[in-house]
Amino acid sequence: MDYRTSVQTLIAANRLQNPNQLRVGQPITIPGLPDPQTIPYQIAISVGKKQLTLFRNGQVMKTYPIATGKILTATPIGEFVIVNREPNPGGPFGAMWLSLSKIHYGIHGTNDPSSIGKAVSLGCVRMYNQDVLELSSIVPNGTRVYIRPN
Repeated sequence: MDYRTSVQTLIAANRLQNPNQLRVGQPITIPGLPDPQTIPYQIAISVGKKQLTLFRNGQVMKTYPIATGKILTATPIGEFVIVNREPNPGGPFGAMWLSLSKIHYGIHGTNDPSSIGKAVSLGCVRMYNQDVLELSSIVPNGTRVYIRPN
């Protein structure tokens, strides 16, 4: 995962002496990002159903229609977290950008609302602007995002 944090910052935050002490799979602290275990929210995305579901403490709060990636630029499958956000990012990204821990991918609004419900993006998850604004007002950075084929 890419948390947009330098190696030096990770070394300092985890009280390590040098980068050789970092190992794949090792639990580490990401400065400025809450532990996902402490966040009551989770997001489940069904690429096949073109649907994003918001959970709070394991209970469905709300379901939103989405657009996903085209066949050649598919939405990535896996477990990610929201690492940062940018209101009004400009261009085709609509009213809000929520960066995922997979670099270059995010959940965002759209300047083309007719694309919702279709497989048309370069891999990101598109939402209606009012929906992504609502979602971003609820979930903090660090929220887990599970993207599944169906």
